Amino acid sequence: MSDGPAGRRGPGEPQPWGGVRPFSIKTKLGALVVVSVLITTGLSVIAVHTKTELRFITVFSMIATLLITQFVAHSLTAPLDDMNAVARSISHGDYTRRVRENRRDELGDLAQTINAMADELEAQDGQRKELVANVSHELRTPIAGLRAVLENIVDGVTQADPETMRTALRQTERLGRLVETLLDLSRLDNGVVPLKKRRFEVWPYLSGVLKEANMVASARAGMASGSGSHTRTDVHLHLDVSPPELVAHADPERIHQVVANLIDNAVKHSPPHGRVTVRARHGAQPESLELEVLDEGPGIPRTEWHRVFERFNRGNVNRPHGPGSDGGTGLGLAIARWAVDLHGGRIGVAESERGCRILITLPGASPASN
Repeated sequence: MSDGPAGRRGPGEPQPWGGVRPFSIKTKLGALVVVSVLITTGLSVIAVHTKTELRFITVFSMIATLLITQFVAHSLTAPLDDMNAVARSISHGDYTRRVRENRRDELGDLAQTINAMADELEAQDGQRKELVANVSHELRTPIAGLRAVLENIVDGVTQADPETMRTALRQTERLGRLVETLLDLSRLDNGVVPLKKRRFEVWPYLSGVLKEANMVASARAGMASGSGSHTRTDVHLHLDVSPPELVAHADPERIHQVVANLIDNAVKHSPPHGRVTVRARHGAQPESLELEVLDEGPGIPRTEWHRVFERFNRGNVNRPHGPGSDGGTGLGLAIARWAVDLHGGRIGVAESERGCRILITLPGASPASN
């Protein structure tokens, strides 16, 4: 695991000194006891040689021990006060404060854990705010369009003819797609979607997915999608399955979700009259599957590969490539990764001479299902 912000390590990661704490709290407390005993013994020896009264030695020993104990106690309680203040700020919604990480003991580990927790909460709070902003923006357009159509019908400006009702239907479909995306996000967070794996032939299955993608794009042509779904009809979809009788073992509905989202993303970033290829091959295990989705767009810089499947990540392309594409909601690839993870598979960006290449590996049938 890489270092977090400001070089912090994640909780539970090895310490730079190999897991050994030369200044642990146990060591400090043990040293306190040893020093107290040595002081008392030393003063007793001095009292014997100088014939000093025992009560003076006792008072001096108590004062010295209390001073040392106070010093050690302050070194232990001061960081706890700092942690308490940071924790109180976090409980009130302020995720910007951090605990100083200048100790090499158990309290230092606790400070790292609190800071890592604050980083995670700050990131989640930012995602929550971004989700509200994205959803508000995405919902506003179809709602406004549908309201305008209905108001015109009610006011008598337009008649409820088939063309007007088709416009209203398109806006309603846009709302439906947005709600479906939000439901997918909710399932992603709650992990409540069971897998329904079965064997299926890959060629007819993927052929149906590509045909549906073409039909949906054609049906949406002429209206702005605004929901992350492309409306381009100039990009050619190509299917490459080898061998033709290839069989896989997975949840067809979830894999449909993965392939559809990847095709949608590839089409949106393709150049005019570009080509998107969906390729399927045998995996390493029985009935396992390797899927690739390749486009001819600008590709993804290697420095951004690790962020591709994060929620709300729309990439660094400022302008879509071709008519009918938009920035989307930034959730499609996150949902694709979620569906692949449910299968115990892997998904990621792979090397490609041109454009972007997404590689998916599905494990296939387990021995118990054979």
